[in-house]
Amino acid sequence: QVLLAAAVCTKAGKAIVSRQFVEMTRTRIEGLLAAFPKLMNTGKQHTFVETDSVRYVYQPLEKLYMVLITTKNSNILEDLETLRLFSRVIPEYCRVLEESEISEHCFDLIFAFDEIVALGYRENVNLAQIRTFTEMDSHEEKVFRAVRETQEREAKAEMRRKAKELQQARRDARSGKKAPAFGGFGSAGMTSISSGSIITDTIVEPEKPKISAAPVRPSGPSKALKLGAKGKEVDNFVDKLKSEGETIMPTAGKKASEVSKVLSPPVNMESVHLRVEEKITLTCGRDGGLQNMEVLGMVTLRVADDKNGRIRLIINNNDGKGLQLQTHPNVDKKLFTAESVIGLKNPEKSFPLNNDVGVLKWRLQTTDESLIPLTINCWPSESGSGCDVNIEYELQEDSLELNDVVISIPVPSGVGAPVIGDLDGEYKHDSRRNILEWCLPVIDANNKTGSLEFSVAGQPNDFFPINVSFVSKRNYCDIQVTKVTHVDGDSSVRFSSETSFVVDKYEIL
Repeated sequence: QVLLAAAVCTKAGKAIVSRQFVEMTRTRIEGLLAAFPKLMNTGKQHTFVETDSVRYVYQPLEKLYMVLITTKNSNILEDLETLRLFSRVIPEYCRVLEESEISEHCFDLIFAFDEIVALGYRENVNLAQIRTFTEMDSHEEKVFRAVRETQEREAKAEMRRKAKELQQARRDARSGKKAPAFGGFGSAGMTSISSGSIITDTIVEPEKPKISAAPVRPSGPSKALKLGAKGKEVDNFVDKLKSEGETIMPTAGKKASEVSKVLSPPVNMESVHLRVEEKITLTCGRDGGLQNMEVLGMVTLRVADDKNGRIRLIINNNDGKGLQLQTHPNVDKKLFTAESVIGLKNPEKSFPLNNDVGVLKWRLQTTDESLIPLTINCWPSESGSGCDVNIEYELQEDSLELNDVVISIPVPSGVGAPVIGDLDGEYKHDSRRNILEWCLPVIDANNKTGSLEFSVAGQPNDFFPINVSFVSKRNYCDIQVTKVTHVDGDSSVRFSSETSFVVDKYEIL
C-alpha cells in the first residue's frame, strides 16, 4: 500500500487540509482534488473512484469529504481501514465538521496524520496512541510551570510579610520610637513613605543586592523574589543543605524557592559540578497491588577547570532497597566495589572538560508495595445523583519531601464541575481535558496524609486512571557524593551539586 496524500476537502474539491506523504507539488495535489468531485457518480454508493493513475478512497463528513489518494495497485481493504482511522481522528480535534473549524485545527490534524502514515505506509497505531503522541506532553514544561507558580506564591507571601514590618515601623515612628532598619533601610527611608502609600517595588528594591548577586529582570515580581529570609529561616535552609551533603553551596540557602534548587543549577557552580538525578515509573492497581515500580538514577559529573580533571568521587551509599549499581566503562570498578570511590581506570587521565559525563547509574525494579513513596487510595461510591469520590494520599518514605504535587483525577465530560467537599490543599477543574487536579505544594513527614472529597455524575470507572506528578530535591535512593579529592595527594576539591527526583510516569489504573 502506497498512500500518496490525505486531505479534507469541500464538496467542490477545494482543499482545506492536505498532507502529502510522497514528493508532490501543490499544483498537482490541488488538481487531483479539484478533479475528484467530477469523477463521483451520485447514483452509486461506492467509497472509491479511480482514474488512469490514482485511486480516490473517500468518506463524506457532513459538508466535507475525507479523501485518501493512493496508487492503483494499493490494497483497497487496507485503504478503507486507514480511511476509517483518519475519519475518527478529525472529531478528536474539531468540535464541528465545518471548514472554519478544520482550518483552525489544521496543524493538529497534520501532526495526527503523520502519526498514522509515514512515507506512504500505514503505521500500526490506534486512536489512543495518536492522541498520546500528538500531545507531546513535556515534563520539563510542567516542572517549569510548577516552579514559577511556587516562586510567585513565595514572593507574594514575602511581600505581605515585608509590608507588615514596614507598617509596624511607621506606627513605631509616629509613637516616638526609633524605626528599626530593614535590610539597609534606616529611619530616613521610613519617613519618605506617606501613611497612605502602597508598598511598591521601589520600596523593596534597595534590599535586592543584599540577598542575591544574580542579575534580575526589571519586572516587579522578579524583584520581589529576591527578598530572602533572614536569621532563623536562613539557618534552617543551611541545616537542610548540610544534612544532604551540600554545604559546599554557600549561596544556595539564599534562593527564594527550594523547588528551584532541585531543577536549576546552584547560583555559584564550582569548577566541579555534580548532578544526582532520579526518575520514577510506577503503575499501581486501584484496589492495591503494585504492578511495577522502577527508579532510574544517575550521577553526572561536569569539570570546567583542567586543574581539577584528575579527581575521585567518594560515594556514600546508605540505600537498603536492593539497587543494581553500574559504573561507566572507563571507571575503575574494583576501586568502586572495594571503597565506594569513583575514579578512572587510568589515574593519569583526566575527566572530559566542559562535558556532562554519567559516572554512576542505578536501577531499582520492584513489586514490593512497602517501597511505594506515595500511596493513592481512591474510593468512588455510587449515589442517587452520581458518584461520591473519596481520595487520600499517604507518604510512606518519611525522608522524602515532595514539592508541587499534582494528583490528576479524570472526571466525566458534559456533567459540569464536580462539587468539592472536604479538601486538603487546592484544586483546579480543567473542563477542556475533563480532569480534576488536586494540587499540594508540599508533602513531607509533617504533612504525610491528606484527603479530597467530591461529588459528580458518573460511574466508578470514570475516575481512573489517576496520574501523579511531583518534584523533589531529595533523592529516593540514598546515594550521595560526600567528597571530591585529587588523585595525587588526596587533597579535597571544592564542588557544587544538585539533586532531583522527578516523575516519569506515576499511574493508578
